[in-house]
Formats: sequence, C-alpha cells, structure tokens
Amino acid sequence: MKLVLYDYMQVAGGAERVTLTLTKALPDFQTVVSRMYADAEPLLAGANVSITPLGNRLTRWMTRIPEAAFNFRFRAHCVEQARTVLYSGFYAPLAVHRQTMGLRVYYCHTIPRFAYDLYGASRAGFPWVLRGLFGCFAAVVRWQYERAIRKMDLVLVNSENVRNRLKHFLGVDAQVLYPPVATGQFQWAGDGGYYLSVARLTPNKRVDTIVRAFLRMPERRLVVASGGPELERLQAIAQGATNIEFVGWQTEESLRQWVANAHAAIYLPVDEDFGMSPVECMAAGKPVIGVAEGGLLETVVHGQTGVLIQGPPDPKKLQAAVHALELLGPANMRPACEARAAQFDERCFVEAMKRHLAPAPKSSLCDDQGQ
Repeated sequence: MKLVLYDYMQVAGGAERVTLTLTKALPDFQTVVSRMYADAEPLLAGANVSITPLGNRLTRWMTRIPEAAFNFRFRAHCVEQARTVLYSGFYAPLAVHRQTMGLRVYYCHTIPRFAYDLYGASRAGFPWVLRGLFGCFAAVVRWQYERAIRKMDLVLVNSENVRNRLKHFLGVDAQVLYPPVATGQFQWAGDGGYYLSVARLTPNKRVDTIVRAFLRMPERRLVVASGGPELERLQAIAQGATNIEFVGWQTEESLRQWVANAHAAIYLPVDEDFGMSPVECMAAGKPVIGVAEGGLLETVVHGQTGVLIQGPPDPKKLQAAVHALELLGPANMRPACEARAAQFDERCFVEAMKRHLAPAPKSSLCDDQGQ
C-alpha cells in the first residue's frame, strides 16, 4: 500500500491544490485526510479523484484541529500496512509512528507557526483565561511534531523560506521542491481593468490593507475573489465603495477567468511560505504587487514581473506601488511574467516527487529541483 496523507481539505488553498495534484499524479497512492469541508468543494468539483476522510460523526464535535490531530495519531490504521507514505501538513505526520516499514517522506508547506515564530501573537489573541491552555496545546504540538519529523527518511520543503524556518526552529535540514503550479491552465484573455486579490480573508493575508488602499483610489477597481473569517469585517470597511467588489470563493474555472481578465494582482501576506497565487497570476501574464518578504522574494521579480513593497505594507505604500506599476505598464510585463511562471510548472514538481518516492534513472525535461 502507498499513501498520501494531508491534514484536511479545508479551502481552495495552496496546500489543498498540492494534495489534489499529488492525488492525480500518483494513481497507485491512496490519499487520506482527516476531513473534507464545504469551502474546498470549488476545488474538488469535477476533479474526479478519490480522497478518503478519517473523520466521522463521532469525531466531528472535536472541531477541525483537535480532530485532525486525534485522527492521525489514533485512527490512521492504514499506515500500518503502508510501504511508502508521503506526509504533509502539521497533523498528518503524527501517523508516522504507525509506519513500521518502507519509505517515509515529508513534504513541508510550513511548520506550525502558531507554536513557533507566531506563538506570542497567537497566544495574545486568546482571552487571558485561555492563554495557559493554548500554551499547553502549543507545547504538545511542538513535542509531537518534532518527534514525527525526526522519523522521516526524507524531508522536502516548498521554498528556501521554509527551509530556513525548519532549520532555525527544529535543526532539520531539507531539500527544496517548489510546489506545483498548473501554469498551462492560466492564460491571458484580456484586460478588464480591475486589480485582483485571491488571498484567503484572514489577518495574516493583510487584505484589509488592500481594501483601505482602494478606498483612497476610487478611480481604480478591486475584485476580491476569496472568502474567510474576515469577510464581514472587510465588507464593512468597504461599505459604500462602488469600486470594491467581493465575489467570494470561486470554482477553478471561474477563478481562472477572473485571473485571465485582470489588470494585475495584489498579494500581501505576512512572511508567506511560498505563495502559489502570484505564480498562477504571472502564468496568465498578470504582474503582481507583493511584499518583499517570505516566498514572494523567490517568485516575483521586482520591476520585471511586478512590484514588491519594502517593509510592512500600508495603504499609502500600496497606493504608491499601484502608481509605480502603472508607469511600468502591466501589458509590457506579460512576456516576463509568463516566462517566470513557467519555472514553477507542476510537471517539474511531479517528476521530481516521483523520483523521490521511487528512485529511478533521471530522464527529465525539467531541471531537477532540490536534488
């Protein structure tokens, strides 16, 4: 038996896209997750893949994170018969103690940052009466996670940024294998005159900065094609602004259409692990306004495929970046964007991953990432 284990299919996000790519590319592997959620349905619709959830009616009450930790720690019996397992996520690796034979490979999107570099900020977000409980939970996560990672035969990471983070906090070195981007599915179709944000609506994605910047630019249109817990707050900030539109989570086809007809894209996350969305937008010939930190430093080339904002972004800086991009001319950057995105095509990821899972003579059309 061969397995791909990932935490859960929660939204139409980057890690979920990687899991879906692996499910399609490795037909002799069974994909197992803790649970599949409604917000991931646009991603899974029409994918024609089989993914097995571990969760049931009896575990649902535990909520998403505790359920995933419990399911992989105590209910992932399928691993006992597996000879090759590809683990990814925070909680799926907890099942590694059940694997008694064969190859153990970990593909790390990021470490559980709430338990490491973002621990202080995460703890401060809880009422004081719950902070001690959160501290205990984070300590258990660190202990279990580090034990699991050290059982792996091979650790792969999705960027140099995550490689450095893993080395700093866990002392574990890893090989970089950039995540798969279906660049062939994103193509330039025209210029609808709008700037596009596709980041999930959570505080660390800083979409509020984007919304506030476009309140200062009523002559420019912003389309927010995503959802998340900050939706209502952001809609309230933009209330009455006719140039800002929230269209919600999109199906894969609809999202590609929004990207294909955008003027440019904006993506401002806090120390993003890698960031597949900017590459998808560049694949459609759309330049990206980003922030000069995290994974965007490995994908967006300042002045050639977009504009990178130095330091923490704010509405004024973003407004200046929009002006700078307009002077460069988004249409002029199309060839460079498409060429840059091609370097992260999913074919390269799949070929390299197959070699890691089943070593064979090298005969690749792509440069060997992380070798």
